[in-house]
Order: sequence, then C-alpha cells, then structure tokens
Amino acid sequence: MSLTEQDWLEEKKRVKRVEQEIDSKIAVLQEHVSDKKEETVDVRRNFWDDVTINLDDSSELIETYASIKQQAEVLSEKERSYEHAYNQLNILNKLKQSPYFGRVDFLEEGQSRAESIYLGISSLYDEEEMEFLIYDWRAPVSSLYYDYAPGPARYETPGGTVSGTVELKRQYTIRDGQIVSMFDTGVTIGDELLQEVLGKQADSQMRSIVATIQKEQNQIIRNERSRLLIVQGAAGSGKTSAALQRVAYLLYRYRETLKAEHIVLFSPNMMFNSYVSTVLPELGEENMQQTTFQQFLDHRLGRQFQLGDPFAQLEYEYTAMNEPGYEARMEGIRYKASARFMELIERYLSVLGKEGILFKGLRFRGKTLLSAARIREQFYALDSSLSIPNRMQLLSEWLLGELKEKEKAERNEPWVEDEIELLDNDAYQKAYQKLRKQNRFAGESFDDYDRERELLGSMIVREHFKGLRQRVKKLRFVNVPGIYRQLFADPQYALRFGREADLPKHWEEICAQTVERLDRSELAYEDATPYLYLQERIEGFQTNNLIRHVFMDEAQDYSPFQFAFIQKLFPRSKMTVLGDLNQAIFGHAEAEDHWETLQALYGEEQTERFILTRSYRSTRQIIDFTRGLIPEGHAIEPFNREGSKPTVTQAADESDLNARVAERIRALQNSGLRTIAVICKSARESRQAFAKLDQLLEARLIEKDAASFEPGVLVIPAYLAKGVEFDAVILYNASQEQYGREGERRLFYTACTRAMHELHLYYIGTRSPFLDDVSPDTYVAGD
Repeated sequence: MSLTEQDWLEEKKRVKRVEQEIDSKIAVLQEHVSDKKEETVDVRRNFWDDVTINLDDSSELIETYASIKQQAEVLSEKERSYEHAYNQLNILNKLKQSPYFGRVDFLEEGQSRAESIYLGISSLYDEEEMEFLIYDWRAPVSSLYYDYAPGPARYETPGGTVSGTVELKRQYTIRDGQIVSMFDTGVTIGDELLQEVLGKQADSQMRSIVATIQKEQNQIIRNERSRLLIVQGAAGSGKTSAALQRVAYLLYRYRETLKAEHIVLFSPNMMFNSYVSTVLPELGEENMQQTTFQQFLDHRLGRQFQLGDPFAQLEYEYTAMNEPGYEARMEGIRYKASARFMELIERYLSVLGKEGILFKGLRFRGKTLLSAARIREQFYALDSSLSIPNRMQLLSEWLLGELKEKEKAERNEPWVEDEIELLDNDAYQKAYQKLRKQNRFAGESFDDYDRERELLGSMIVREHFKGLRQRVKKLRFVNVPGIYRQLFADPQYALRFGREADLPKHWEEICAQTVERLDRSELAYEDATPYLYLQERIEGFQTNNLIRHVFMDEAQDYSPFQFAFIQKLFPRSKMTVLGDLNQAIFGHAEAEDHWETLQALYGEEQTERFILTRSYRSTRQIIDFTRGLIPEGHAIEPFNREGSKPTVTQAADESDLNARVAERIRALQNSGLRTIAVICKSARESRQAFAKLDQLLEARLIEKDAASFEPGVLVIPAYLAKGVEFDAVILYNASQEQYGREGERRLFYTACTRAMHELHLYYIGTRSPFLDDVSPDTYVAGD
C-alpha cells in the first residue's frame, strides 16, 4: 500500500512531538542527574564527618559499627539513584536519535477504535496526555509487530490473552529526528529495512537491531516456558543476536527479581566476548557475566596443572596427523568427551566408596603428624552409607580435632622457645594486651612471665599450624591427581568395574599418554572436565545457585560430558544453547545425536527446540555456494541480498599465492570494505601466511589470546573466526593437502560462512575435494 502525502505529514508531525517530549524529559533529567551527582560527591567527601567513632568498649564499638553502616547505606542509595538517573538520560539521548522503528495499529476485540502502538528501544510516556508515545520493544503488546501480518492477532499479558486485529503495520528508518524511510508492510520485516541493515559493512562489534527481529527469533527471545531452549541455526541465521536480545527481554520482563549478574554467557573465545559486548548497553541494559569454559577451567585447575585449552587441542587435531600416537589421542579425545566415560567414572566412584581413595599425610617441620594410611583408615571407618563428600566433611572435622591436640603438644618443643626469643616488640605488646584482658575477665592471679611465655608459645604454634588447618578445611589432604591417575596407571584396572567392550580400542595407549602427561603435571583439555567432575564428586560440587539463566554459544563444540557438568554447576538455572551442527569442528563432535544427548539431561517435557534455516549474514551468491559444501545444505534459505559470486583461484606456488592474495586485498580495500579476514586452517598456517603477507601490506595476526579485533586485514585461524563476520573472507589455501579429510569439511564450511559481501578461495596444487560437491554455477574460476 502506497503512502500518501498526508501520511508523511502526520508522521513527521508526530516525530516532532515525540522529539519535543524527549527534549523536555532530558532537560529535567539533566538537572536531576547533576543534583544527584553533587549529593553523591558530597556524601563521599564528608563520609567520616558524619560518623561517630568510639572504640573504648564493646557497646561503643557496636554504636560505631551501626553509624558506619548507616552512612554506607546512605551513600549506596545516593549512588544507585544517580546511576539510575544517568542510565535514563543515556536512553533518552538514544531515543532522540531514533525514537522508534515500527508501528502497529491494533483493534482490540470489543473496542471501536484501533490504538496506534509505536515501538522503540525503550518506553516513553506522556504524563499530561496519559499515553505511551513509544512502547519498549520487549513489552507484551510489541510482539504484535514481530509475530503478525495485518489480520487477526493476539498477544499474551500477565493478565491473560488479548485478541483483536492488526489493521496496519508500518516500518521506519529515523535518523537524527528525521524520517529517512517509511513503508507499510504485510510481513514482519520488509525487505527494504533488512536490505539496508544487512548491506552495511561489518564492524568490530555486533550491532543490536531490534527492528529486524523475525517471527521465529521473537519466539526464542520471549520463551519463558522451557527449562532448556535449543536453537539450531544455520550460519548467519541470527542465533547470537536473538540470544542477546533474549537476555535484554528477560531483564525487562523480570526486572524486579532478575539482574544482569544472575545471567552468564559461555562464549567460544575472548575475542567473541569483545565482539558482543556492546549489544546490551545499546539496549540500555547491563552486560551479563561473560566467560569461556576455558576460563572457568583455568580458575579451578590452573594453579595445579599446566592446563591444555580447546585451541591447542584443535591445533593438534588439524596439524598432527603424521605424529606417533595421533590415532590413539584422537580416540581418547572422543571417549573422554562421551557419556560413556562419565558412566565409567561413576562406576569408579562406587569402588572408591569402599576402597582406593588416596590421601596425603599431614606433615609439620619434617615430621608426620598424621600419615596417609591413618587418614585412609579413619575415612573407611565412617558409615559407608554416607556419600563420599559427606564422609570427607566428617573426616575434615576429625582432622581439625587431631590437629588441635597436636598443636598443644607442639608448644613445648625447643624450636618454639627459640622463636619466642626472636619476637619483636609488637608481638610482645599483643601478648601483653591479651593477658590483661584475660586477667580482668577471669579474675585469676598468675606469674606474668610464665603466662606470657605460655601465651607467646601458643600464638607462635597456632600461626605455624594455620596453613595445615587451611589445607584440611579445603580438603587438600585428598590426593585427587593420584586418584585420577590411578584410573589409567594400569589399563586392566578399569576392567574391575567396566566391560572391555565399553573401552576404546586404543585404551592401553590412551592410558599411557594420560599418565605421561599427568606425571609432567599437565592436564590435556579432554581430561580437564572429567578430572574436575571426579574431584567435585569426591569433595562435593561447588554449585552456583545464584545464576538463573545460562547461555551457551557455539554449543555444538561442547561435549556430552561438559553439558552434564555445566548442568550440575548451575542446578537452578534455565539454559539456552545456540549452535549449528554443521559447524561442529571438534574431534569429539557427534552431530547425529548432539542435541538429543543434551535434551536427555532435562527431559523432553522441559525442552523446546527451534530450527533457524534462513541465513541473513551473507549474500545470496555466497549462501548458494556454501550450502553446497554440506550434506543438508539444501535446507538453508538465503535472504535475497545480491552480490558477486565467490571466486576459486589456483596459484602456481606459495610466492604466487601470497602475491594474488595481497592483490585481492588491495582491490577489496579500494572498493571500501573495512574488515577483511584471511582465514587459515590452523594457527601454524596463520603464522606462516602472516609472515609472508606482512611484507606486502599491513595486516594483523589474530591468536588465541586476542581480546578484540579492529577493522582492517586480519590473518586468523578458522576456529577463532567462529561466531564473527567480516566484509570479505579470503580462504588462504583451499587445497586438498589442507582440506582433504572428511573430518575437515565442517571447518572448511565454517571458514567460508564468515563472509558477508565477498568470498575468495585460493589453492596450490589440487583443490579441496569439498569443492567437487559445489555446483560450478555458484562460483567463478579465477585466472
């Protein structure tokens, strides 16, 4: 339906009215923010002036504590009030630039007149007219815009379902208070708006574009029923964007009880964290906690072991094929990631409940206070019907009691007298004050010198025993590395509680490799989660009950073992997992049953699965090319955005390859593209390519510890490019030598699908056989 001149005049007039209302609120809020800031600074400056301090006796001490606490609460309230006003001012400034992006005219059943509902990133209420000028895109009524074309419609509210008819749907592009474009549409998002958004160049940060949310994405964002939400989506289908907007929706929907610190996002790498870090602040929300699973493992195990990481494992997988022991290591990676290995560890724990737990003796100044054998004897004397963690707590309490007795006996040892002689004046004064206090309350008389020496000896020994007590409280007397090693030390040991048929073919070699690494205090990535699981099942799980929502991006790269472990870590949390089985690049990936394994943890009735098949990232030509690389690629639907076909070019040798790649990069830069990725198979190939290309043009090498990336030319391994998009992608060497094994197909596909506007593949010698599955009509052969 075409818009009339009258429509334009009315809409421009309304934008002006909204802008005036925003200006009015900004003026009031700026003064409010200024006042709140002054109040906060004043309270901070005069904090101690308004506190009554008296430490003479216990009652005065209590009064002093209460005074400090009261003043701290006043300051905290002032800071909260200032922060809230400051955030509101930021949102209003964003609204002024682009107040709204959509309109729905909705005629509710039983009403005679339709209401015009305008959607923006935040609500705007006119107190005088008592009406919403703008509705927050997360409000219940806003789902009409995303879910319905003109016609019958309904939306859910806390009070029930509201039914009616959508009479009009209109979309806007408003910049700096001016309507740039406006059109009516019969679908959720008109091609005009999507074309504008998707045609833009890639940035170093993901953009939040709530105006382009599709119906299927909106269902993901607003889902409140499911405990487990699985989103299987093609490359570029908007999985991550929908997840981040889901976080914003949840924070809005449950704003009275849910805070950003109650949500955690597990992402594939630190660079990805940086890439998505601005999305929630753009929507006026605080960022949730962002981490990687590797960071979690480092936090728990990094001090004890030289810990392997997922990228080192991938580097081994894709570069070490000719090294001895490769087949056994890869089989070990798959087995240790599986539910079967978790079951083996559970059976091992059943044995450990009766025998086999290894302990460390407690030693002090070169002598054994309590031997490992004595500790083991005490542990297995406890009630065997109790769980291992409960028995460990009882054992810890017994050990602390034993240490108390040992500590008393130690006070008469000669070394204590020697240390008393070396004490400084401060220690003597501390002892003297303690003696006075004891004398006053006990009313006893005694020889001051003897009591002083006794008290000093007690203080010295107690300080020396402090480390031992801490070790006992933290269960450091349990030899967890030895217990894990014991599982592999004798390949026949596992047959005591497992069947030979359940063990991998190369079990003996897997055991030898594992023991060799453990003896060097190394823990491979595939061992880290099983090791930590075993430790938690022995010592007691350190669960986090504060987290209410866990988000896992690139979830296809997590193993069944890791899924089960994370579920136990966050027992009260709902989980949203996002992934694409076609991008499962780890050796442990089992695409055919990956989501089923995860679903089994929560149960079918608590799980909901969404499949996103339409890809928005790349041009139609790039998607037509890349979907030919994977067996189920025909199911991927391209968004109709035109571009040039990918190119496939043979280079004569390495020197010719680098010259051609550099020439292509310059041409892409001259055409105005800002982010150009030269994607290599591995970190090793990336370093080699960078060393050559850096002599020909300015580029930056991205390695696994990179925290962010800036626009420019990036040389990057394929596994670090996951989840990120670039204006143009150059696949550095798409040869059979680099991508010849079937296990490398998904890595090849992942690299190609990073491209938004242009994709160019080069190769030396014979090209990858994966290209034989692609129709020649979908690419251009280079000269």
